[in-house]
Amino acid sequence: ADKIVFEKTGKHLSRLELAVLRGILKDQTYEEIVKECRYSASYARQVGAKLFKTLSEGLGEEVNKKNLQIVMEKLQVSLFSNVVQDHVQVGSISFCEPIRHPPNTTNSPQSNEEKPNPKQPSTPHQDLSEMPELDDFYSRTSELDTLKNWILQERCRLITLTGIGGIGKTALAVQLVRQVKDEFKYVVWCSLKTLPTFAEFEAKLLQLFSQSTQEDSSAINTKTLPPIKYLQQCRCLIVVDEFHHLFSSGKLAGTYKAECQEYESFFTQIKESSHESCFLLIGWEQPIEFAKVKSKNTAIRTLQLAGLDIAAGNAILKDYGLIETENWETLIHPYQGNPFWLESVGYLIQKLGGSTLSDLLSDDTILLPEDVKDILQKQYDRLSEEEKQIVSILATKNEAIAFAKLLETVQMKFEDLANTLESLCRRSFIEKQEDLYIMPPVLRQHFG
Repeated sequence: ADKIVFEKTGKHLSRLELAVLRGILKDQTYEEIVKECRYSASYARQVGAKLFKTLSEGLGEEVNKKNLQIVMEKLQVSLFSNVVQDHVQVGSISFCEPIRHPPNTTNSPQSNEEKPNPKQPSTPHQDLSEMPELDDFYSRTSELDTLKNWILQERCRLITLTGIGGIGKTALAVQLVRQVKDEFKYVVWCSLKTLPTFAEFEAKLLQLFSQSTQEDSSAINTKTLPPIKYLQQCRCLIVVDEFHHLFSSGKLAGTYKAECQEYESFFTQIKESSHESCFLLIGWEQPIEFAKVKSKNTAIRTLQLAGLDIAAGNAILKDYGLIETENWETLIHPYQGNPFWLESVGYLIQKLGGSTLSDLLSDDTILLPEDVKDILQKQYDRLSEEEKQIVSILATKNEAIAFAKLLETVQMKFEDLANTLESLCRRSFIEKQEDLYIMPPVLRQHFG
C-alpha cells in the first residue's frame, strides 16, 4: 500500500493513514482508530476516503472499507505468486480461511469474562451485505454490555431495540454484531425498509442456511427445511432492521399491517418456540404483545434506547469545530443527547459561520434543522388520531401534566387514554415522570 501511494503522490503513508489501514483490517470503527491519536474521527474518515481513492487509482479497481481486506489479500497473493514463480514451478496454491480477528472488545469492561461457545464453528456463515457501514459509535458501553449479556449469557430468543429516530439504534446494533458474530454459526442482517414480502424474507434466510447443507450434509438434512428447524438445530443471529415498516399508520404503536400477517405469525413462533437462536428487531416501535412481556425469566427482552451522556455529546460537537465548551451542556440537554439531532444542529451552526454558541442559545432557543423536522414528521404521520390529539395538547405544556388532568381535557374513555399514552411512551414521543406526562423540548418546538 505504501508503494502504491508513493508512486501516485510521491509521499509515503502518514502515521494516520497507517493507523486507518491497520484499524480497518482489524474491523475497527474510526472512533476506535483515533483513540491513540490526536485527531477527530471525522478527520480520520476524510483521510481514509482520500487514501482509498489513491489506492483505487493505483490498483485500477475500486478500494473501500468493505473490500479492503480482500484487495490486500489479492495483492499479497499476486506478490507471493511472483516470488514463487521465480524459484519453482507452481501447479496450484491452496489458501486457508482468512484470519478472523476476535470480536472488538475495547468498549466492554466485561469482555475478558466472556468465552466463546466451543460448540460454534470457527467459520460461521454470514450475510451482512445489508448491514450499514457506520463508523461513529459514541459511549454506549452500558447498553452494549446489556445486549451482549442477554445474547451470550442469558441466551435470549428475541430482543427488540427501539427508540425515536436518530437515537442510535442501528449504530449500536452494528457495533454489537461486530463483537458477537463469531459466536454463531449463521449471522444475517435483513432490512425491511423496502418491505420485502415474507416469502422474500424467508428465502433470504434459507439461502444462507442452505449454503452449509451443501458443505456439511451431516449438520442438517440436505433437503430445505422451514427456518425454525435451522434455528432450533444451529445457533443463529438474525438482525431485522427498520422493523416498524411492518406496522400500520393511524393505529397504536406496534399494530401489524393486514398484509404482514405472515411476519406476525413467524415472530410469534420465534417468541414462543424453544430454539438456540436470537432475533434482534430494530425499529421505532415494537409489537404490542412484546411490550406486555415483563418477566425477568423470559427469553424476550426490550431495550428502549435513551440519549447519549454529556461526554459523548461533547465529542459530537467537537467534531463540528464548535468552541465555548462551557455552553455545550446547555445545547446537549434540550436535544436529549440524540446523536442525529446533535450532528444536524452542529452542522447547521457550523454553516451559520458560528463556532460560538452564546447568541444562538439565548432565550432557550431550539434550532430545528430540516432533516430533524423531516424524520419527526415521518414518525408523527404514523400516529393514531387519538395520539395526535394528545400530542397537540402536550406540545403546549412546558411542565408535566397528570393523567387525571388530561382526562378532564380530552374526550376519551379512561382505558382509551391509558392505551394512547402508553403507545406514545413506546414511541418515545412523550415521557412518563412518576404519574405525570411531558413531551421532550425538541418535539414541543416542532409540534407546538
